[in-house]
Amino acid sequence: MSRIYFNCVPFDKGDVTLALESGVDGVIVPRKHVEEVSGLSRCPVWAAEDTAMMALSVKADEEAVLERLHKGERVVLARGWEVIPVENLLAQSDSVLAEAATLDEARLAAGILERGVAGIVVSREAVADLKTIVSQCKLAQGHEELQPAVITRVESVGLGHRVCADTLSILRKGQGMLVGNSSAFTFLVHAETERNEYVAARPFRVNAGAVHAYVRLPGDKTTYLGEFKAGQEVLIVDANGETSLATLGRVKIEVRPMLLVEAQVATEDGVKTGAVFLQNAETIRLTTPGGEPVSVVGLKPGDTVLCRLDEAGRHFGMRIREDIREI
Repeated sequence: MSRIYFNCVPFDKGDVTLALESGVDGVIVPRKHVEEVSGLSRCPVWAAEDTAMMALSVKADEEAVLERLHKGERVVLARGWEVIPVENLLAQSDSVLAEAATLDEARLAAGILERGVAGIVVSREAVADLKTIVSQCKLAQGHEELQPAVITRVESVGLGHRVCADTLSILRKGQGMLVGNSSAFTFLVHAETERNEYVAARPFRVNAGAVHAYVRLPGDKTTYLGEFKAGQEVLIVDANGETSLATLGRVKIEVRPMLLVEAQVATEDGVKTGAVFLQNAETIRLTTPGGEPVSVVGLKPGDTVLCRLDEAGRHFGMRIREDIREI
């Protein structure tokens, strides 16, 4: 994921304030303003005089940029860069920064070689679009391929430790987290956006499941729900597969009655089966293909919910290729 920096040269305090409120990861200002701006927010403030802006016009420019990057210098690729030279630099350095003055340029920089440049430096002329750029390039995490799964079994299994993930964000209908017994088959567990006559909505919360379950994270990683920690970035997914980031504010692990939910998906390679353990309560919901939350209490065989299929095999949350079976 690319970090977003704002290049406020020439300097304007109002633009710097807007940038910080928009959620940029750092700002670039003339050296004489570094101390002043450093007192506004706890984020990196770079002096423009120490940040080289270099054009990529010919092959020699690419080589010159790489040489400076290998020396540990901070270099920003000036507008006008093309994808192939940037790909060449990314293959040899993890410190590539690229300037952008439009949302399209920022999106392009964020998607090069799928991982994107290390940082997108937004120029002052794009200050009006800064919030959108941050939202699209920093919070958005691409697309997850979801598909319908048919419920085959819903069964009470006694008590277990379940994890409530309370985020710093207000989630909306259709959003949740991808959770499952296996990283190869995860269910879209819906956020608590719905209210009933007994319980108020908690739209910041995903009552995600049992402590042992896998949960999908940004960057094609997973972790166990029981390893969630406050301050951690998590992946939010909606019923259309669109994704965004949220930050955990609190993690609640408590003993509750649990349900085992199993489902199947027919694929070209045969039928795939997955399972998830969720709290046995009306407020815990999976998500239908239409984006509607459906309570696990009323769930029955034949119902359809959204899931994500993948290849099994994770080591400390990272994808590996190994003969692994998860049941």
